[in-house]
Amino acid sequence: MALQYVGLNEINGSLVVLDHVKGASYDEMVEIQLKDGTTRSGRVVQIEGEKIVVQVFEGTNDLSLENTKTKLLGRPMELPVSKEILGRVFNGAGRPIDGLGEIYAEEMMDINGLPLNPVSRVYPRNYINTGISSIDCLATLIRGQKLPIFSGSGLPHDRLAVQIVKQAKVADESGKGFAIVFAAMGVTNDVANYFKRSFKEAGVMERVVMFLNLSNDPIIERTLTPRCALTAAEYLAYKQNMHVLVIYTDITSYCEALREFSSSKGEIPGRKGYPGYLYSDLASLYERAGIIKGAEGSVTQIPILTMPNNDITHPVPDLTGYITEGQITLSPELNSAGIYPPVDVLPSLSRLMKDGIGEGYTRGDHQDIANQLFACYAHVQDVKSLTSVIGEDELSPLDKQYLSFGKLFEQHFLNQGFDANRSIEETLDLGWDLVSVLPREALDRLDNKLLDEHYDHDRAVKRFHIKEKSIIKELQEAGD
Repeated sequence: MALQYVGLNEINGSLVVLDHVKGASYDEMVEIQLKDGTTRSGRVVQIEGEKIVVQVFEGTNDLSLENTKTKLLGRPMELPVSKEILGRVFNGAGRPIDGLGEIYAEEMMDINGLPLNPVSRVYPRNYINTGISSIDCLATLIRGQKLPIFSGSGLPHDRLAVQIVKQAKVADESGKGFAIVFAAMGVTNDVANYFKRSFKEAGVMERVVMFLNLSNDPIIERTLTPRCALTAAEYLAYKQNMHVLVIYTDITSYCEALREFSSSKGEIPGRKGYPGYLYSDLASLYERAGIIKGAEGSVTQIPILTMPNNDITHPVPDLTGYITEGQITLSPELNSAGIYPPVDVLPSLSRLMKDGIGEGYTRGDHQDIANQLFACYAHVQDVKSLTSVIGEDELSPLDKQYLSFGKLFEQHFLNQGFDANRSIEETLDLGWDLVSVLPREALDRLDNKLLDEHYDHDRAVKRFHIKEKSIIKELQEAGD
């Protein structure tokens, strides 16, 4: 029999305290009835003996210490799920906000996820094509991976997220079993409308599930948003056998909500005021990516986070880097130069890339050309540093060719525009044309067999001569 408790011991912000409560569980849902008969939802967030602390989702305005009635529901927060969630828009707590009515639920799923035996995990293979050359070639997103995007203030991570949602597809020819779960946390109304409008205009809304938490919504809802999104993704992946890509932004907003929530509970703060359990809390989100034995579907994650002051040692990107399998870093310098997407390829990394590309997945020469592009662009940075000391006129002819390569690489490989959707074949062919502007003997990461098959200096010069006459002229002069 469910007991109803009358009265509250304390109200503190969005928290209420009850005493003499027996049998309560952590994360248990609570129904709170006000004196006028209206009800609010809450969740048990702290237990000390028979005293419990409840977080009220809708806030504590108009609550009375004497007349409020509280009932423990004996279950954690659950999300109603069915195939109908595709194409729908929900708030951060999983309630529909698109005016299309409630979800007819096939089942209710705990938003905290189901315990997953590590032995049942399958090593991620194959890739997800984003249509963006810098990601697909040099930091390939592998199906079942968690690959965050490290951004900064003023960088176009929102546009990049929209572009990935528009263009992403699995490597399978049909691609029918592919869905995207998109969650936005702490965004303004205009950004939320931008996401919804962009997905509808691109005609991809029928394969997208959206969770939107606005900046004026309660912070407790912000802490629920990624968990609701991941629960929807797990249902589609493991019950509907779909490959699901989860994109959620901004993890920093989530962590700041967690910090505020922790402070209101009186917990001892850790680094920069964040709770000491921030690492394990982030891990409880990121580790829900993967592939399970016996399941045809998969969950792949792209969490987006903004680094305060572009500081990669800030607790949020720092702890994220320990948990995830690489990162995609956006560059303020490339963005200032008008390059979109401004992916900084040198600090970007996909640790699972080597096992999900090559023959049978992308193309046999993928790893080799990626290694050569990376090595050449890294040498460009060395030449730029040398140029700042001795001046460009004192550079060797080969170093001048590397500078020309760097300009071509940034203008044609990294910079592709918001609407450009390149196949993996187009990306790899472009990579070969770029390295072909350099002398063959400088390409030490490629064997002679591959060079005989793909290296064509004349074709490369012709291809880029149309668009970059000044750069090609400079390159040819350096070669002379």
